[in-house]
This record gives sequence, structure tokens and C-alpha cells, in this order.
Amino acid sequence: MGRRNTETSRAATAVRAEVLYTGPEPALSHIIPTPGVPLNASAPFQEEQVPTTIPLLPGEHTMARRARFALVNACTLASLGLGLLAIFLAMEGEPKAAAGCLVACVVFDGLDGALARKLGVASPFGAQMDSLADMSSFGLAAPVVVYASLVAHQVPHAAAALACALVAGCAAIRLARFNVSPKDGRFFCGVPTTMAAAVLALAVLIDLPLPGMVVLAGVALLAFAMVSSFPYAKLARILRLPPWLWLLPVVGALVLEPQMMFVLVVATYLVSGPILWVRAKRA
Repeated sequence: MGRRNTETSRAATAVRAEVLYTGPEPALSHIIPTPGVPLNASAPFQEEQVPTTIPLLPGEHTMARRARFALVNACTLASLGLGLLAIFLAMEGEPKAAAGCLVACVVFDGLDGALARKLGVASPFGAQMDSLADMSSFGLAAPVVVYASLVAHQVPHAAAALACALVAGCAAIRLARFNVSPKDGRFFCGVPTTMAAAVLALAVLIDLPLPGMVVLAGVALLAFAMVSSFPYAKLARILRLPPWLWLLPVVGALVLEPQMMFVLVVATYLVSGPILWVRAKRA
């Protein structure tokens, strides 16, 4: 009798195992536990939550708007591609050609934002794309190009690498802070990465007649200016300066060497931040 009961029990266990391992019942195939959500006796399973897809382009999705959206993002990708090309050229020992690519990156970076606003296709996706492209072109490509130029001017490799790593780190901090900070229509908080990259690229292109270690100190100063809290005027505000002020750099370039006039203009812009900060504190 005991033997018969054991065989019956084994048979029942085998039947249960077969039911258990041949897959879920059709009625329950669409119900799975939700990870991270505690289960209880009254509701042992919860239906799967399908994530909501957020459209990349807010608003009406007409062919014309999609084409405009694609054009704007093509400018962003062009900036990214030119930054990559700049790295390749710097690795081949062509820092001036690489610096030319960086100047083109600056142009495309300004173009994509202006087009997005003018064509009415500005979006959070585009803003994130622009930030990522800026980090690639201005936070990584620009330091690589500057490193190649510094090494070509007999600056010690370790010192050049340290200064360029500082530029990359400060650019990352600057871009992350910009993404989460409220925007001011008049001033930047710190020197923007685009302007810093433009200054570095132009400095390589015109081949500043300064000792390598002086240029190295300037690179480090520009990096710290990016993460400073000093207010720096935006380009639109600078363009509204009196016309006679624009004549000063032209006259200076004729009297002095153009390279030295470039240094003076950059130094004036860097000093303007602390001056504006002090004036704001006194007001």
C-alpha cells in the first residue's frame, strides 16, 4: 500500500512539473512582475508598463518641419565630424589644418542654434545633441589640437598634457553647468566653451610669437575662466558696442603685430569678467 501511494505521489509530482515547465498559460502570458515594485497577496502580478515614447520634434510632424529639423541636426553632426577630423589631423602632425577644422566647428555650432530658432524646430533633443557635439569638438578635439601645437613648440609633453586635460575637464564642467542653470540673455556665467575653443584654434592658426610656457599658462587661464562665475558678455551684446571701439583693434593691428593685437583683445575679454563681477557686487 505504501509503495502504491509513493508511486501515485511521484506521478502527481511529474504532472505538476510538466505543467510548470511547459510555459505560462495563454491568459497570463502578457502579465509579468514589475521590477522594483513589491508584490502582495491581493495583487501578486502587475501588467508590464510600456515606456512612453517622447517625440524628438515637438509639435506638428509635417514633412517640411521634419526636413528643417534634419537640416539643423545635420549642422550639429557636421560640427561633430569636423571635430573628429581635427583630431585625426593633429595626430598626423598638422595642427594648423586641425585648427582650421575647429574654426569650422565654431561656425556650424553657431549655425545650428540660429537655424533651429529661425525655422521653429528648437527642441530638447537638439539642445542635448548640441551639448554632446560641443563636448566632442570643443572639450576633446580642441585640447588634442592644442597639445599637438604645444609639443611642436618644444613644450614638455607632461606639462602640455596636464594643461590640455584641464581644458577638457573644465569644458565638461562648463557644459554640464550650462545645461542645468537658468539662462541669462545678457551674460554667460564663465567663458563659453565655443569661445574658448575659437580662441585656442585661432592662437594655433596665427602661431603666436610667445614662449611655449607663456602659451601654456594662457591655456590654463582660459580653462579656469570657463568654470569661473564671472559674467561675460554675449556676442549680441558685444556687437552693440560703439563703432569707434571696433576701430581700436584695427588700428592696433596696424601699429603692432596682428598676433599681439589678438592677445590684447583676448586678455581684455578675460579681464572684463572680473570687472563686471566687481561692479555688480558694488551696485
